[in-house]
Amino acid sequence: MTLVDKIKNLQEVNLLSKHEQIVHGVIDALQSGILKIGDQLPSINIMVSELGFARKTIVKAYEELKERGLIESKKLKGYFVISEETKVVLRVALILFSFQRFQEEFYNAFRKELGKKYQIDVFFHHNNRTIFSSIFQNIQGKYGMYVVAPIPDLSLRPLIELIPPAKLLIIDRYIKLDKSYSYISQEFEESTYSKLIELLPKIIKYKKFVLFFKNDADYPIGILKAFNRFCADYSITGAVVDKYKSGSIQKGNLYFFVSDTYLWDVLKDIRNSEFKVGKEIGILSHNDHVVKEIIFGGITTISTDFKEMAKQAASHIKLKKTTQLIMPSNLIKRSSL
Repeated sequence: MTLVDKIKNLQEVNLLSKHEQIVHGVIDALQSGILKIGDQLPSINIMVSELGFARKTIVKAYEELKERGLIESKKLKGYFVISEETKVVLRVALILFSFQRFQEEFYNAFRKELGKKYQIDVFFHHNNRTIFSSIFQNIQGKYGMYVVAPIPDLSLRPLIELIPPAKLLIIDRYIKLDKSYSYISQEFEESTYSKLIELLPKIIKYKKFVLFFKNDADYPIGILKAFNRFCADYSITGAVVDKYKSGSIQKGNLYFFVSDTYLWDVLKDIRNSEFKVGKEIGILSHNDHVVKEIIFGGITTISTDFKEMAKQAASHIKLKKTTQLIMPSNLIKRSSL
């Protein structure tokens, strides 16, 4: 029995549309061993001739099979089988900065919300434009959905917009694309500024407010702008430093961390000192995590709810809707201030 025979047999199933007959026919052919990885599917012209279906019906079916990650199209060559995972509803490419704790939290919630019928392949660009471009070039056209934490660089916009709006969801960082694209992103400047104002009575207890911020890293520039505005508007003695030197903590300082890179180094030095967190040394951090609930009686954080972001992203994919959402930032007050 051939693939075409499988499809013709399904014409007797009245509940299936013509494009569904093709999709189920290919799945049946894969499950029965008629088709294997590497096999070429009949061309659209051959399928039109054999089945008598409209060309657009064949194209629609092949596109759905591509979205499920079962086949891929090769320019000027045709369509080829690339997977035998027939239970997969949709193949999703998830492109993240790196596997930091909060992004791990996002992934775990995203994986749980989508369930086993969705195949998720994860890629990391590490805020490197060359790596980002290479990933896009390698995966373009191979997935039914692309969930991307972008480098907020407008020079990458033409590359990103090669993906149709219905197949792209921007998460985490925001990048301005055509208004038809969906996003579930953070906003950093105004949200950070407003939370710092809320913390003002705590902040003024300290002699100096120190922000660790690396210009050559993936730190959101909005946080730096908010910090500088806040210090200027409220006459706070502030300083921006790009690295922490071991053993350099000073009594009376409040340290603000965008990344956890230096947070653990500072906390280690505090543990080895006689300073008390929340009294003689203040700690404020972006991006909450369960560890920050526990250590030193709890670290105060300004953070988006990444589990909620993941749930919203999964809902977007399942419902095939348009989503344009700026996630709120939460101030979680603990004893470190």
